[in-house]
Amino acid sequence: MPPAASLTRAIAQTAETLIIALAGGAAFTLLGFPAGLISGSVLAVATAALLGRPVGVPVPLAWVGYVLIGILLGAVVTPQTVKGFAAWPVSIALVMVGAICMMLTTASYLRIVHGWDRLSALLGASPGSMAQVIALSTALGANLPPIAIVQTMRVLLLTTGIPAGLAAFGLVAPALPVTRGPPGGSSLSELALLVAVSATTAVIFWRLRFPAGLLFGAMVGSGLLHGFDVVRAVPPWWIGSASVLVLGAMVGSRFANQTFRLLASYLGAAFGSFAVSLSVATFFVLIVAYFFPFPFANIAVAFAPGAQDTMMVLALALHLDPVFVAAHHVARFVVTSFAIAFGARWIARREKRD
Repeated sequence: MPPAASLTRAIAQTAETLIIALAGGAAFTLLGFPAGLISGSVLAVATAALLGRPVGVPVPLAWVGYVLIGILLGAVVTPQTVKGFAAWPVSIALVMVGAICMMLTTASYLRIVHGWDRLSALLGASPGSMAQVIALSTALGANLPPIAIVQTMRVLLLTTGIPAGLAAFGLVAPALPVTRGPPGGSSLSELALLVAVSATTAVIFWRLRFPAGLLFGAMVGSGLLHGFDVVRAVPPWWIGSASVLVLGAMVGSRFANQTFRLLASYLGAAFGSFAVSLSVATFFVLIVAYFFPFPFANIAVAFAPGAQDTMMVLALALHLDPVFVAAHHVARFVVTSFAIAFGARWIARREKRD
């Protein structure tokens, strides 16, 4: 295919994907669904992918979306939240212990109930770090299709289920993402400084191979500027909404090149492993909620076994404390990344030796 035709096709595919995401997000928002932009866009694009539409989001566009969402997350940080960042050592320790327990119990379930091999069961049980899981699966020869389906279904169920569950119990009111800003609007000079600093920290975190480095790096840069009251500028609301839709489209497009038949063959493992991991997470959520006065919605999203970028968008959309949620997800994904890397390589070497 000529380069011009290939470019035109890529642009058309991206435009179709984003239109589908916008339609789903707008529909869920108009229906009053909590975090409707992210939930609706994920479901709409995933459905289109399963129906055979060539959905997809270019990597550079996803990178821009990550940075913008990170800026928005950091923009809700105040000097008061910076002072409280070190105030949660016990709950952060519990989220790390919970991550290990989640992996062990879910891997055991996949191995015993569904007969998965040890390596595939461990990688399918990872509560997040999907990019690392896919890379390890490819490098170590694990059974990639079921792992990808189980991991993607978990993200899909969490993205749509958490807002609905919290709203059902009256814990979060349906709302659109809102960030603070000066009453008269943001000055161009402050916005330029905010974007420059946030983009720089995003690239630094990304080059250091930090999990979701672009998002977290941008959030750190934006959070520092807002937390120390250097700037009060925030991007316009439509930029934030567009970034959320891009992320939703990217998550939904993970179902591309999958069929309903293949998906159905692994639904039992997907729903069962999700139930096991969610049960373990709920156990630790209840412990923290019983002993500490944190808002329940904050704890639920902070301990949810989902991709950290998606959970951070939920925190933004549901008006939760992004510093609390980010601190716990960073801790969980650090321990998860090390545990999965060492565990998968140990199993692969042992199976090769056997």
